[in-house]
Amino acid sequence: MKKIIKRSCLEKITPYVPGKPVEEVERELGISGVIKLASNENPLGPSPRALEALKEYMPRLNFYPDGNCFYLKQDLAARLEVKQEQITFGNGADELITLAGTAYLDPGDEVVVADPSFSEYDFCARLMNAEVVKVPLQDYRHDLNAMLGAITEKTRMIFVCNPNNPTGTIVSRQELASFLDKVSSDILVVMDEAYYEYVTDPDYPESLDWVKQGYNVLTLRTFSKIYGLAGLRIGYGVGPEEVITDLNTVREPFNVNAAAQVAARAALQDEEYVREVYRVNREGKEYLAGEFDRLGLFYLPTEANFIFVNTGVDSRDLFQSLLRQGVIVRTGDIFGHPRFIRLSIGTREQNQRFIEALEHSLGELQTG
Repeated sequence: MKKIIKRSCLEKITPYVPGKPVEEVERELGISGVIKLASNENPLGPSPRALEALKEYMPRLNFYPDGNCFYLKQDLAARLEVKQEQITFGNGADELITLAGTAYLDPGDEVVVADPSFSEYDFCARLMNAEVVKVPLQDYRHDLNAMLGAITEKTRMIFVCNPNNPTGTIVSRQELASFLDKVSSDILVVMDEAYYEYVTDPDYPESLDWVKQGYNVLTLRTFSKIYGLAGLRIGYGVGPEEVITDLNTVREPFNVNAAAQVAARAALQDEEYVREVYRVNREGKEYLAGEFDRLGLFYLPTEANFIFVNTGVDSRDLFQSLLRQGVIVRTGDIFGHPRFIRLSIGTREQNQRFIEALEHSLGELQTG
């Protein structure tokens, strides 16, 4: 029997490995009460309004979803003050990253990304046999000047993760304005703003301003984080009408399920819930920063719902030690920082439990 010939790009792709699920840890270790602080999920759960809307909709799950997401698009366009034709939706913002690559990348094209940043940008490029040009962060922040210097005649796309994953750092409005004015108009700049709603820094740029001015900017946001709908997988992109048309051309017809659309519409209106999530995250960020200061650990001030912290020990060893105590975090070695961990900010109780477990693990590893 002859072997099936696979696409050559598969040799360059490393499959994404998600954070370890709670159920898997409890099953493997025979423990209960595990907390997951690894995947930047909302610790308060979904919006109450979203849950109510889902209950009402369940009897209609026998029907296919609206492939155009008409009502959600209508609501979002009014909220963002853009045309409905400037919005598209994806099975999470991840899918929109892949669709951008499908629409605009040919073999040999180049994609400029920061390093480290979200790994799905690499996947998007390599899936299309394009080349990834990685530009190291400077002081843990996007080096936009160096990214400009990395542009060649083969560059088709640039990804700017703002706030950046895994560092939680941002580029300012002035930095982004200068950058966008220097990028050639035939290059698509993708602004990944998954953590947009958590930002507190007044210098954070509103990338939709450039979309409205006609720049080739595609802004990506999601309902997975502050809205607590990660399990339903729904994100959206806002950009020039021509770009949105191209993304719609390559997306699947029913890529966003009906339950996700219904929940997202309800969550979008639940402003009280969003304020509460924001408050819990801000207070958790302050608590963890204070504890890291007390422990003498270096960490990056964050504008997201996670913190990147140097624990001074091997992150994989620390991961296993914390796991045995029922706490799941993300190791930093996958981002090129083997002594760092990325910690999602949880509830007050979860944060306190993490600190207790961390102190125990550090004592164990530093003396072992």
